[in-house]
Amino acid sequence: MPSLVNFFKFLLLKPELIFLGVVLVVLLVVFTWVRGKTKMSKTPTLAQYSRDLTALAAQGRLDPVIGREHEIERVIQVLSRRSKNNPVLVGKSGVGKTAIAEGLAEAIVAKRVPQLLYGKRVLSLDLANIVAGTKYRGEFEQRLKRIADEIIASQREIILFIDEIHTLAEAGEATGAIGADDILKPALARGDLQVVGATTRDEYLKFIKKDATLDRRLHPIMVDEPSLVQTLEILRGIKARYERHHGVTLTDAALKTAVDLAARRIPEKSFPDKAIDLIDEAASRVGLRKVAAGKEGIVPTVNARDVQEVLAEMKREEI
Repeated sequence: MPSLVNFFKFLLLKPELIFLGVVLVVLLVVFTWVRGKTKMSKTPTLAQYSRDLTALAAQGRLDPVIGREHEIERVIQVLSRRSKNNPVLVGKSGVGKTAIAEGLAEAIVAKRVPQLLYGKRVLSLDLANIVAGTKYRGEFEQRLKRIADEIIASQREIILFIDEIHTLAEAGEATGAIGADDILKPALARGDLQVVGATTRDEYLKFIKKDATLDRRLHPIMVDEPSLVQTLEILRGIKARYERHHGVTLTDAALKTAVDLAARRIPEKSFPDKAIDLIDEAASRVGLRKVAAGKEGIVPTVNARDVQEVLAEMKREEI
């Protein structure tokens, strides 16, 4: 103990040593931060134009995927193939194709996949953001090429989820650059790039099936619209997330009414998306009324009547 006391007395007599120690600690903190930023910047283009579904799954920030076990299993099975291992989810808009990609990410995080998929990152590509601002010839092509290069450099660590994958070809044509699929084809052919796509049946036939090279590399998986019973189970599985978000309680009657009204009054859209829209809107409406009434401490209930009212309102707003 005396030696420790003498050490502190020595430091008091040498304030320049204290200053030097503080400087060294600050430099160490800065070095650690810069090193971390450098590590993150190995895929700067992907970081800008994609969303890491596996990271979100690990943080518990994705909605639970209900009733899509078969489709998720098929995606994993195709990804595990030696060749033609790029699945494309084919189905109507709103049937839950993106949810299946999120289910894949959750399965990878939980290691409910073959060992060759351990540690893979599922990145959801934001095509709208990539296309945005591409006023000059070749800009879209350059962005996509940088993304492909970063994926190749990752040494097959990344699985790229591309929603509306058919728009890649459309975007290339619209910007006057070579087709985006021409950028991806060589990497797909070599096995350097692995994708999970999503599109509709019509767009698959129009843009992918007619292209012999793409058709050889991609494997379609049909995604059917869930039934009314399956949709109700999906709503029950995700309702807790919406209750927490809006600060309300969703009754089972509200969920059943959402399914029933969506089936009868919104035939142009697909389950489960149209039923989820109704409960989200109804919960938002009830939560807003709570705030307006100054009753923040109370948890209001969303009932069947609330769902009926928001549907009537949505119908009045249709264009």
